[in-house]
Amino acid sequence: MSPVNVVIYGVGEIGGAIAKFLLEKPGVSITGAVDIDKSKVGKDLGEILNIGYKTGIKISSNIDAVLSDAKADIAIHATTSYLRDVYPQICELVKWNLNVISTCEELSYPYISEPELASKLDKLAKKHSVAILGTGINPGFIMDTLVIALTSVCQKIDKINVVRVVDASKRRLSFQRKIGVGLTLKEFERAVTSQNITGHIGLKQSIAMIASALSWNLQEVQVKPIEPVISATPIEFGDYQILRGQVLGIKQQAIGVINGKESIRLEFQAYLGAEEYDAITIHGVPELRQKIQPCIHGDIGTVAIITNFIPKILSAPAGLLTMKDLPLPSAFFGETFRQFKSLKRKR
Repeated sequence: MSPVNVVIYGVGEIGGAIAKFLLEKPGVSITGAVDIDKSKVGKDLGEILNIGYKTGIKISSNIDAVLSDAKADIAIHATTSYLRDVYPQICELVKWNLNVISTCEELSYPYISEPELASKLDKLAKKHSVAILGTGINPGFIMDTLVIALTSVCQKIDKINVVRVVDASKRRLSFQRKIGVGLTLKEFERAVTSQNITGHIGLKQSIAMIASALSWNLQEVQVKPIEPVISATPIEFGDYQILRGQVLGIKQQAIGVINGKESIRLEFQAYLGAEEYDAITIHGVPELRQKIQPCIHGDIGTVAIITNFIPKILSAPAGLLTMKDLPLPSAFFGETFRQFKSLKRKR
């Protein structure tokens, strides 16, 4: 049985990690790679991934040229966080009759931030009989899908609290820069104002997905300002020499208001030296308290969930989908994904 053909759109840190994993996965063949980075264009994918061998796949900046030769079934899209920025890219992939799984955070539940674009994508996907999914570890699993699954054993729910704490010293340099590690307080405030520091994107989407799954009437999502975590003493972490008063990372909160009261609270913390965990508390009947420690690794988990959803997307109904619309998440260790491609897709 022939493999499922995959195109990688965006060969950055996450897209590259997904590509590297797929190269070792039975039943999958990477048939094309796209990136606009001039330092990557024209080079073999294996060279960019530093895997020690050539794949025969040249990275191109021309999506049409890649797709005309790739004979692909699905595109793994990993470029940026905002739907308005990736919308043209997703449309181009769909017009080539490709299913799409994207790491775009806003695409995880776009109806809360970009309802018009979400509607257009849904119509376009149905027209071409393909499925689109935005997912990852967060948003996409920890602070929304896992929460939704846990609510299935509840008779009554009064309030949901989710806290994710990440030790930034264990994450990639780009992530550390994204949360302002090593900045002074004034530098941090300027970076937030200029949006050079955006923190975690997706809290609003996770709240909206949970509310939708529970059929709660979400009145408002209050996204609180990003707060810096400040070092009280001089600290040394790897290449960082953090002085007293400098930034270790961030804290963020978002609140979902239902029937005039706080019903969902999500909190994300990421800073050097944090004690890692993912904690979900559901106040209701019964009251549930679930804690995973250390927290699920973001990059490793994202690579896994993107890959494991390839067979589910191939057999999913056409349209723009979210994690709550799909079968129960699970790992996939089958020899081939092609069997799912043959299942009849509902229009």
